[in-house]
Amino acid sequence: MRNILLIHCHDLGRFVGAYGVETVSTPHLDTMAEESVLFEQAFSTAPHCSPARASLFTGNYPQSNGVLGLTHEPFDWDLNDPKTHLAHRLKTAGYQTELVGVHHESRVLADEVVAERLGFDRARTGGARDVVVERATEALRRMATENAPFYLQVGFTEPHRVPSERDRPGVMGFLADGVDPDAARGLTVPGHLVDDPGAREEIAELQGAVRHMDEGVGSILAALEALGLRDETLVVFTTDHGLALPRAKCTLYDAGLGVAMMIRNPAHPAWRSRRIAGIVSHVDVVPTLLDLTGLPVPDRLPGTSLRPAVESGEEARTHCFSQLSYHTYYDPKRSVRTPTHKLIVNFSNAPRAMDPTQSWVHRSLPADLNGPTIGTSPVRELYDLRTDPEELENLAEDPAQEDTLASLSAALLDWMRECEDPLLNTGTATKRHRDALQYLLGARHAPTPVQPELAIS
Repeated sequence: MRNILLIHCHDLGRFVGAYGVETVSTPHLDTMAEESVLFEQAFSTAPHCSPARASLFTGNYPQSNGVLGLTHEPFDWDLNDPKTHLAHRLKTAGYQTELVGVHHESRVLADEVVAERLGFDRARTGGARDVVVERATEALRRMATENAPFYLQVGFTEPHRVPSERDRPGVMGFLADGVDPDAARGLTVPGHLVDDPGAREEIAELQGAVRHMDEGVGSILAALEALGLRDETLVVFTTDHGLALPRAKCTLYDAGLGVAMMIRNPAHPAWRSRRIAGIVSHVDVVPTLLDLTGLPVPDRLPGTSLRPAVESGEEARTHCFSQLSYHTYYDPKRSVRTPTHKLIVNFSNAPRAMDPTQSWVHRSLPADLNGPTIGTSPVRELYDLRTDPEELENLAEDPAQEDTLASLSAALLDWMRECEDPLLNTGTATKRHRDALQYLLGARHAPTPVQPELAIS
């Protein structure tokens, strides 16, 4: 069995130098990437915090693990079975287990209650970067003296938006304590945003927050090496979902679902300085770690170990699935992605993109904004990612795409059934909800079968 250090952060997407963002300063993550397997096309199962993390740490989709929304008050979503958490699986196998920093994958309770429920020997949640680094380093020193392997889960809040006295009225930016805007290398405005002074102001703050977080990661990795634990420890770095910018976080576009993900496995040369181009999902992380540590992988997990993809060149998966149900309001969406195409089905008439900025005054605007408002979402969206990586041209009504639509619709419906998705119930459905299901079933004028046992809650 091997030690595991899993480091995650908020709202990063793939905004890292190792993923080609040349203007952001992430030297520690870039160095880790050179020593690791970097997954170029990794995706979360949800574009917001709690559902994404619940999948990362249980290996199950939100519809199955129970976390369809945020886990703090007043939302209070929770895991159906806290014993499915990776920490509990590892503790049962003889690991020391500890949680430091962000906990948002199960109901937010007192630290000792969180620890007991999820399988941690100790939990110290919350804290800005320097507090997290101090606690993680102390945990490593303590765990290094024991005879059992350890699992240390470390979560950084940065680069999440936070209120600051330096914010202009109506704005919540990225200026946490110790964070200054960083435009020293220029600015990278994502292609799905309008490149204007407001966006550039916001991106400068974001780049400073990412640099701040990267320094924290570097401090923890340096402590691991100083303690002589580097060669005995699997290190995972990832984030929950995409950047907290318009048309990214809280959407099922790649900008909301694409995540940085790298795994450093010093014991095996095949895991050094590799880039995997195929699509992979956060639900693949738990089976991968269990496999790499020699522990059994439960058959019921929907993900797959990434070991064959890394060591034998096998394709990890043909489809990635994601969902949005509740964030600040109910806005049910489901998506399926292949290496070349994306289908999104919208089950409500909500605005086309939920606002993730927590600001009254918007500094960044979507590039495809037409008119004074963003408009409502269509029932279905289809994108050819080879020619339209920013997902700006909806091809769903193009007759030439019928075969692609049929294939993706079938895959999406099969996944929803496997997950026992509550959206399959039409007992309390709106017309839009029924239209979306009828589209997926390929029978627009036929009644959709009702599954009362999957009632929407």
